[in-house]
Amino acid sequence: MIDLLVLRDIARDRGSRYAVAGAPASTRAEAEAALAELRRDRKFAKATHNSWAVLLEAGGRREPVKHDDGEAGAGMVILRVLEGAGLVNHVVIVTRWYGGVQLGGDRFRHVATAAQAYLAARGPG
Repeated sequence: MIDLLVLRDIARDRGSRYAVAGAPASTRAEAEAALAELRRDRKFAKATHNSWAVLLEAGGRREPVKHDDGEAGAGMVILRVLEGAGLVNHVVIVTRWYGGVQLGGDRFRHVATAAQAYLAARGPG
């Protein structure tokens, strides 16, 4: 069973809505399994973007893994938040439902806000 924490309605802007989810993941396969679990919820399966990132650490080596899911640059934003927090072996997935209006660079602010909200809700450790 995947220990998936989901936070809905993190941000809204010009019709777009954001949510965030995450779970422990020490391999890419575990990160992808967490994403698959999230997508079992039909609302998340129909989202415009489910961007994610994870810092995998094993044997003293870190490997950043990210996927934008069509939201160019979103995976890197999530990865930077994870690196800043020093959170390894934990996938964070930011979901966006597109509202019909291009957000430009503001979308990166919303992705970062969602990832930070997840870290705050998850707590230390």
